[in-house]
Amino acid sequence: MTGKTNILIVDDERHTREALMRYLRNRFAVTGAEDGAQAIELLRTNDYDLVLTDLRMPGADGMSVLEAALAKGNHPACIVFTAYGTIEAAVAAVKAGAFDFVAKPVRLDRLDEVVAAALKHRAAQSAPAADPEPATPADAGETPPPIPGDIVFGESPAMQQVEDLIRQTAPSRVNIMLSGESGTGKEVIARAIHDSSGRKGLFVPVHCAALPANLLESELFGYERGAFTGAEQRRKGRFELADGGTLFLDEIGEIDPSTQVKLLRVLETRTVERIGGVEPVQCDVRLVSATNRNLAQMVAEGTFREDLFYRLEGVSIVMPPLRERRQDIPELARRFILKAAQENDRPVSGLDDQALALLVQYDWPGNIRELKHTIERMVVLARGNILTAADVPPEIRSGRPPQTVPPATAATAATAPRPPETAAPVTERLDESERVVIERALERCNGNRTHAAAALGISRRTLLRKLRAYADADAATGK
Repeated sequence: MTGKTNILIVDDERHTREALMRYLRNRFAVTGAEDGAQAIELLRTNDYDLVLTDLRMPGADGMSVLEAALAKGNHPACIVFTAYGTIEAAVAAVKAGAFDFVAKPVRLDRLDEVVAAALKHRAAQSAPAADPEPATPADAGETPPPIPGDIVFGESPAMQQVEDLIRQTAPSRVNIMLSGESGTGKEVIARAIHDSSGRKGLFVPVHCAALPANLLESELFGYERGAFTGAEQRRKGRFELADGGTLFLDEIGEIDPSTQVKLLRVLETRTVERIGGVEPVQCDVRLVSATNRNLAQMVAEGTFREDLFYRLEGVSIVMPPLRERRQDIPELARRFILKAAQENDRPVSGLDDQALALLVQYDWPGNIRELKHTIERMVVLARGNILTAADVPPEIRSGRPPQTVPPATAATAATAPRPPETAAPVTERLDESERVVIERALERCNGNRTHAAAALGISRRTLLRKLRAYADADAATGK
């Protein structure tokens, strides 16, 4: 074995197995097994730090691989993959000793989070116990540990308030309501709340708008065998799967009145009744909900129950749109570039000042999600190692989201006379936007050029060069 962290990936689907191996190979020593039997044989003769295994495989299944891994003296961490509809089996695997599960199709950002957490947990378990040291007065002033997850809180007051609220509320039992525009990262914050809570159960997400009312009810509460046509066996709902952990209800404003009533009863009694069942089942679940709608207005309009609203909104956390935290865009862009370059095997390592200025000045109606997808597109299509203004999509360069022309007017628009061009040349608009961004950064940093350069993601020398150029230009024009 090499000096790297050793990972065994077990999946009978060749394309999935090889894709995961390619993705992780840059950071870890990776071995693949095409089925459970081969994995068990590899485990007999090799030591691994982490085992990633599919649950459903012909012959020896994932539970057999898990059992063989847990029997090893070096105690590798184990993560199981599960397809939609088999989450109950994944929960059983976690109870049997797996660290966590990842749903298929595998989201690479979720995989990164779980792998990092599993390896950190294993390292902590393997480390020798240290003698406790008495607390000193200086301990009170130490920097608090980082909140888990790939989150850029940045310097904006709104995001600093979000960070403070997570630290204050995560260890409690209070329900939390996340609100804000679509794409602001509410699910990432929900996972961070769970990871900071100390709760031993799972983080179980449910996207309420993606399921019709009848299916959402069975997903949340489960059902008994024979409860309806097609219910061939008992199935636990998401509340039971999240017992001892956190249930995340995304787009909570989309649930119908009938489900609202049943959800309220669960919150009041801390029990669920499966569809077709008569016996209540106790559940210790912490609820984190999210919405991009105005629930208070929905309550006033009579479309959302007032009593449920107050049950869900124990603490309210408002996620700011990206246009209100522009100073965080350089760091977000840097992270997204590195991730996109790694996932797509591209040699891109950063972006130049002009490209960054364009990203910062844009309003991002789709927020962080739009920025992430835009960066990925730029990385895939880039012709060099550094992203430039030419790599920035036209709608970002112009500062306006793309607009579609109605089909009925498309021909007319194509033949209509164009108004005289009055806008400044593109390069001039870029320079003006860049200068505004730099001046705002200096204002936020109270004129400290070193801090401003760091906030902008550029070197201090580059910042000084640009400031000299602005001063020369002002002198030439008499400003």
